[in-house]
Formats: sequence, structure tokens, C-alpha cells
Amino acid sequence: MTDDDPGTAADANATGESGTAVRRDRFSGGPAREFLSSLAADAAIFEADLAVDRAHTVMLAEQGIVDDTVAGEILTSLDDVEAAGHDALPDGEDVHEAIETAVIDRIGSDGGRMHTARSRNDEVATCIRYRLREDLLAAAEATIALREALVDVASEHTETVMPGYTHLQPAQPTTVAHYLLSYEGGVARDTERLLDAYDRVNRSPLGAAAFAGTPFDIDRDRTAELLGFDGTVRNSTDAASARDFLAEGATACATLATTLSGLAEDLILFSNKGFVELSDAYSSTSSIMPQKKNPDTLELTRGVAGDAIGEATGTLSLLKGLPRAYNRDLQRAHAGVFEIADDVREATEVAAGAVATADWDEVTLADAAGEGFSTATGVADLLAMSGMPFRTAHEIVATAAETVSDDDSSAAAAAKVDEATRKVTGEPLSTHVSRDDVESALDPAASVASRDSAGGPAPEAVADELAAVETRIETDSAALADERESLAAAAELLDTEVAEHV
Repeated sequence: MTDDDPGTAADANATGESGTAVRRDRFSGGPAREFLSSLAADAAIFEADLAVDRAHTVMLAEQGIVDDTVAGEILTSLDDVEAAGHDALPDGEDVHEAIETAVIDRIGSDGGRMHTARSRNDEVATCIRYRLREDLLAAAEATIALREALVDVASEHTETVMPGYTHLQPAQPTTVAHYLLSYEGGVARDTERLLDAYDRVNRSPLGAAAFAGTPFDIDRDRTAELLGFDGTVRNSTDAASARDFLAEGATACATLATTLSGLAEDLILFSNKGFVELSDAYSSTSSIMPQKKNPDTLELTRGVAGDAIGEATGTLSLLKGLPRAYNRDLQRAHAGVFEIADDVREATEVAAGAVATADWDEVTLADAAGEGFSTATGVADLLAMSGMPFRTAHEIVATAAETVSDDDSSAAAAAKVDEATRKVTGEPLSTHVSRDDVESALDPAASVASRDSAGGPAPEAVADELAAVETRIETDSAALADERESLAAAAELLDTEVAEHV
């Protein structure tokens, strides 16, 4: 065998007595080896590391730092490593060392040249960003699908009156469309947060080396281009050590999960009241009580928020107080973020499906819309619009509320308002407004129709908002598509450049 053949003495020197690319005899054993290893958890960045290895090797060849023939052998061996899969990697402290070892095992000591002008510090930071940006785009895509579902259902229920609540008490009537659009607004901000986080994630740290740069004539902008990054994290110490992007990504996911939790809780409560029935596809039954239809998927959606908040808090806690440059604590920072990003994406997809397939009971909703004298504010507004000070109007309606019941007709309720007006002002109600106008204000549908301010629940106002929302969704969808096209173009470019060397 030549020195370049696997299994030679040169290879043993290259990989160390323990058979890995980084360890040497001094660090080859001991009870802490397994504790140090992140290889199993690094399965999440296996594909990312291969892409980073390829881009770095291509750049080294283009810069004349590594011979073209050697670069071709390295790139060919990386294809073999990819085909074998993560589970076939040799032992190592992490996926980066294991892949390098696998390359050296295949082509000999020249395989170690692919680590020229870089450290595992900048390598792992790049891999994490490479993977996380995909997670953020997937989560953003799920939010857009949820927004589309909310809009589709809202468009069908612009005149479906329902009770609105504050403090879980009947407050004012609204519509199903207005209610659902309130969540579209929240999820739209979640989309923005995810895409904003993506912008800061999508910067390449590669070329920072351990933290102090490298004397080799590398081209950091070239590797960023080949990997689809929008640019580089320029300061090499910042590039190798920063994990604030993980905290931002985790927090954006936790905020989205919190939005989902509120939506899930509402739908669970509305299901309990008979306002809405979830599709069987998003429900389950009891193991002992066959008559039960439980909103289990929404309960799990609600539960994901706790995990997401915990992950965001844990990430920030891990980063708090770390000295600058690389510390091994950072090894524990990313796996949980990937997992929770995937969980939140899935919860978003479930919420979208539950919303899209739910059946709103319009009769039950209409019957409940006026409960608890929920149109009282409308009566107070009517009196105030006649010229009465609002606080006086508020007192009149509050006095009437003591005697008005859900069983009262509009005429009976108006009579009680008249009585309260006389008690508070010493004048009949007709001095200020007509009895007919009060009876109309007491009707939930009429009350909703009167609230036509921008963003209000009146059908005309909701129609305007639906049009604006659809435009915003189109804009966000286009932005997401642009990012995906950019990444696809970079992947194609990398494949082309790799092919030039193999």
C-alpha cells in the first residue's frame, strides 16, 4: 500500500491512535469520552455538515490551497459518506470529526486537508445556521397556511354573529369572521418574526476558524455564496461564538406556539359550549367512554407552548454569562431548538387543519350572542351619540343591567333602560333617543353592524380587512418563495462546482 491508502501508518498518524481525526493518544480514552460526544444528537446537522465540507473544499481548491486532484478525492469520498448515512459514521466526539475520519479512512491522510483553514468552531456554527434557516422557513410556511385557513373560514362567516368575551364573561357580540381575523393578525406577526429571524440566521460564520481567523488566503464570501447565505458574520470572534440567532429562533417559535395555544384554548372552550364542532380527524374518543369526542389535537397544540417557552428560556440561560469565543457549553445549545422548531411547525399545521375543517353552529352562536346583556355597550354608545355624557350613559345602562335578564325581549329590555334613565337623570328615555332605536341597539346583529370603524366587526369593515389580509399573505408567500428559490439556486451552484472537481 502507498501512504495514501487506507490502513497505512500514515493514516494512523493522521487519525490518531484512537482512530479519529482529532483525538490523539493523550485524549483517546477515559470515562468522559461518551459525555463529551454529541455524535448522536448531531444527526440533525449531518446533511448540513456535508454541504459545508463541500463548499469549503471547493473554495480551498479555487484558492490554490488544496490541489485540485486531492479536492476531487475529498469530494468523491463525501458522496460516499452521504450515501452510507449518519449511522455508518465512525466514532467521534461530533459529526464533524466523524465525517473527517470517514474521509481519511477512504482516501488516506490527504483527507485531513479538507480541514485546512477552519476549526470545528466555525464549522459547527455554520452547520447550525444552515439547518436552522430551513426550520424557520418551514415554520413560516406553516403560519402562512394557517393564515389562509383562517381567512377562508372567516370569508364564510362575515355575518355569523357570536358572543365575544372578556375575562371569560359575555362582553359584546362580534362575528366568527372578526374573531378568526384577530388570530390571523397574531399569526401574521409570527410570520414576520420568523422571517426576520431567518435574515439574521442566514449569515455565514465559515472562515472564522477557532475565533481569530486564519493566515490562509481564503474567500469567505465564496463559501457563503455556495451555501446560500446572504453574507458573512464578519468579525471572526463573533462568527465562531455567537448563538444569539438560536435564542432568537427559539423565541420566535415560542411566541408562535403561544399564539397557537390561545387559539387552541378558545376552540376547546367553544367546543365545550357547542359553538363549534371539530372534525373527527382532529378529535379522539375515550378508551372507556365511547360517547366522548375530545379535542385532543388542540390540547396537544396548547401543550407545545410550554415546551417551546422552556426551550427558549433554556437557550438564553445557557448563553448567559459565557465568556467570549467558543465554550463547550455551546454544544448543548442547538439540538433542542431544532426539535422545538419542528414541534411548533407541526402544531401550526394541526391548528390550520382544525380551523379549516371545524363546523360553526350559527344558530347556537346567534342565541348566545346576546347573553349577559352583551349589547349594553351599544345602548350606552347610542345615548352618548345623542349628546349625553358617556359616564352618565354608562351609569344608566349599569343600572338597567341589574334587572335585564337573558329571557327579556328587546321591548322588555328597552323598557328597563327607560326606567333606569328616569332613575338616573329624572327624564324619560325618549328625551334622548327613541325606544325603537334602543330596541335596535339591543339586537346583537344590529349592534355588530353598527361597529363599522376600521378593523371593527361590521361586515363591511371585515370585508375591507379580508382584502388587506389577503394582500399581506400574498406578499409574505412571495418573500418565502424568494428565499427558497435563493437556497435552491445556491444548492445547484454548489453541485455544479463540486462536479467540476470530481
